[in-house]
Amino acid sequence: MPFSGFPPGKVRLVPIPAPFFTQLLPEIDHLGEMKVVLYVFWRLSQSEAPVRYLTRADFLEDEAFMQGLAPSRSEAEAALDEALTRAVARGVLLAADIEDGESRQTLYFLNSPKGRAAADAVRAGQWRPSGDAAHPVHLYLDRPNIYRLYEEHIGPLTPLIAEQLQEAEAAYPADWIEEAFRIAAANNVRRWRYIEAILERWQKEGRHDRTLGGDSEKDRRRYYNDKFSDFYE
Repeated sequence: MPFSGFPPGKVRLVPIPAPFFTQLLPEIDHLGEMKVVLYVFWRLSQSEAPVRYLTRADFLEDEAFMQGLAPSRSEAEAALDEALTRAVARGVLLAADIEDGESRQTLYFLNSPKGRAAADAVRAGQWRPSGDAAHPVHLYLDRPNIYRLYEEHIGPLTPLIAEQLQEAEAAYPADWIEEAFRIAAANNVRRWRYIEAILERWQKEGRHDRTLGGDSEKDRRRYYNDKFSDFYE
């Protein structure tokens, strides 16, 4: 039966990074792998968990998706396993195994800054069982990394921004970065250039070199609001 078309009105969109179309789309030559990768983008976009990943069971529970992989259930499971293996080998997905007692499970993360940080944490043993079958682990991430802070306070990452954030993370202490994001949030400024300007000034003048009548949070926000007004609208 032909596709009847997309419905009228507002339709929820699925964010897909531009490098998927410029780098991956020309390379992926396996239909199952393509379906799995697109499914991952969609499924992760539905999640509100602080750390997003999928397990094999997440794919298996979606009957419509599995039926689209192969006619029989056994063939569909074999096709899923092959597709996941291909996506991991290509580097689109990251696989990290957890063991809880006698059970072993693989978590699949998107190969993004947040996904890499989460996969590294799992491999380093920085997790504990959550007791929730749908989201089986809690991760120990001591402090938010710069990518998570950006996504939480500003918006989706782009390749150019990710590169700038990586440079900033290497150049400035983590507590400076967190405080700069807090100041931006307090001033309701959602621009990376504003945060970067705060960090650059701290590096030049010293983090606590500010001319204020006091050291209150209100004074600090007002100071940075004036100093960096050129970097936000």
